[in-house]
Amino acid sequence: MRKISRRLSIIFGVSSIGVVTVCAIQSAHATSPNFDVPDDIAAQIIQSFQPFSGKIKTRHDDKYFYVESDGMPDHKMMVGITAWQQQVPLPQPYVGPNAWQFPLVPKVARNPLSAKDHFFRGAIAIAANGVSIFNPIKNDGRTDTFLAGELDEFGGHCGRADDYHYHIAPLHLQKQLGKELPIAFALDGYPIYGLTDLDGTTPKDLDKFNGHESRDVKYHYHSSKTYPYINGGFHGEVTDKGGQVDPQPRAQGVRPAGEPLRGAKINGFEKLSESSYKVTFTWENETYNIQYSVAKDGSVTFNFISPNGQTSTQKYFPRSRGGSNY
Repeated sequence: MRKISRRLSIIFGVSSIGVVTVCAIQSAHATSPNFDVPDDIAAQIIQSFQPFSGKIKTRHDDKYFYVESDGMPDHKMMVGITAWQQQVPLPQPYVGPNAWQFPLVPKVARNPLSAKDHFFRGAIAIAANGVSIFNPIKNDGRTDTFLAGELDEFGGHCGRADDYHYHIAPLHLQKQLGKELPIAFALDGYPIYGLTDLDGTTPKDLDKFNGHESRDVKYHYHSSKTYPYINGGFHGEVTDKGGQVDPQPRAQGVRPAGEPLRGAKINGFEKLSESSYKVTFTWENETYNIQYSVAKDGSVTFNFISPNGQTSTQKYFPRSRGGSNY
């Protein structure tokens, strides 16, 4: 890590163990003629995303940090879900103008908004592995997705466009990042850490958004194992448009949204090749499989395999409508 100047110490909170973490600055510092401040800020943010550089790409301009990904993590997905809407993980085009973005320099909001009554649509944060994080309360405004059994072993599931995302803190990312780096960034630009501060202590003074300032790091959010799990709203400025943070990427669905399959439990997920997958679930004491593959033209072929081995095949194209499963 290159040496941080005294002037930049205004921008970053420096821990006693040498980890530098982005935090809020005043706009006057962002226009310093002596330092390329956006590059310096981005260099610190990149530390969290660097372990996943084989799967994601990052870039920045003078205002925003951008994360490009296909939204597909390296870990197994969907296993453990007991409240399922027949959606499966598909790669998403979160690239170019459809990339995730958040401010390089977060600004404290004059009227901070809570996730208890806002942002039930879309993401509220982006994890270090390029997977988005949604409000833990689903779009009905009342259901805790974790308590409802809608999430897998890693805290994620798929939306109506077969887009995989988390609803609780992806604490498993600390295996690659350690406990000293943020595991995610809220879309207001403030970092999200794990359960402890950098000195290993559990924070006791978190505000209603799961955030605080510590001795080592200026304002930041923390994860928790109970609601709100991640940032419980936005300490920083965001634009609320249509019930979600604006702007943010759009997922690309290829088939109609599924319906709840009550009583089903997902107990298997395999990546069969670079572009094909298998989901296994039990329903009414029998085992079913969905095998699907993504072609270069974006089309997806689904093979729905019943317990007796009978296969029903459907092929979908981006923006197409129609089709069925079992």
